[in-house]
Amino acid sequence: MKPDDPITHLISAFARLPGIGERTASRLAFFVMNQPGDLVDDLSEALQRVKVEVGFCERCSNLTKGTLCQICEDTKRDPATICVVESTPDLRAIERTGEFRGTYHVLHGLISPLEGIGPDDLKVRELLARFGTDSEVKEVILATSPSVDGEATALYLARLLKPLGVNVSRIASGIPIGGELEYADKVTLSRAIMQRRVF
Repeated sequence: MKPDDPITHLISAFARLPGIGERTASRLAFFVMNQPGDLVDDLSEALQRVKVEVGFCERCSNLTKGTLCQICEDTKRDPATICVVESTPDLRAIERTGEFRGTYHVLHGLISPLEGIGPDDLKVRELLARFGTDSEVKEVILATSPSVDGEATALYLARLLKPLGVNVSRIASGIPIGGELEYADKVTLSRAIMQRRVF
């Protein structure tokens, strides 16, 4: 049930967003109320448009306004390599590096038995559909996070993809640039040692 007070309603709406607590929600609500009407109109229109106009790319499940996203439409991308990510923000993070010129596949989640999320709840079928008889794909990079759910998802996908005759690789994980070894946790440090490369 919505609160009668519009201020309380706005604060409650902001507080439902991930990472927004009651205090931040309150600050955002009062900020919006003190802005000119055109900002509120722009914000309202942007929220409505994104819900109505944005859907999934037919090929990679990225969020897009069209049938195919800009990356899938880009003929300069390498179709032989697919980077599998959990979410569109992860895709955008990799794109910001400027290092990857292949294509993507967005799962929209990770396998998480504790939360009742299985492979059927993700875009796994859509990923497998990309490996038809005329498929150009030679490598799949599994770029899920190094969390328990990310690792479980990567292992599950590797078992499905290897029989299809493609190379399956996993992004490296280890010590961040500028990080101190003494502050690294045991798992991160052991991975950094195991995934070492020739210098």
